[in-house]
Amino acid sequence: MYSRFLPALFCLAGLLWTSMASGQVAGVDLAKANNCLACHQVDKKRVGPAFNVIAQRFTGQEGAEAYLAGAIRNGGRGRWGAVPMPAQPQVSSADARLLAAWILSLAGGKPAANQ
Repeated sequence: MYSRFLPALFCLAGLLWTSMASGQVAGVDLAKANNCLACHQVDKKRVGPAFNVIAQRFTGQEGAEAYLAGAIRNGGRGRWGAVPMPAQPQVSSADARLLAAWILSLAGGKPAANQ
């Protein structure tokens, strides 16, 4: 009875996996394009905290994506230590939200590509 649904289920699972993997690559590319990697790394502290540490702190919090997008565009001070994050107003609101969503996706581990 369920055998007729298995091919569609496998196809859907493949699409979801491909979408998640391409989202990881797109996130890294967006971070590179906006110079985020000058101060942040995915899995280790540089000038600012590692993206996966940021993700762990904010994942599951209501409004986390909007908060991080605002922090990207407006900068901040005192959240992660003495070094302030300068405002990045050249990053569009849409790109800031995409970056924030990508950062939050790192809570479970490293991204699939381009670490």
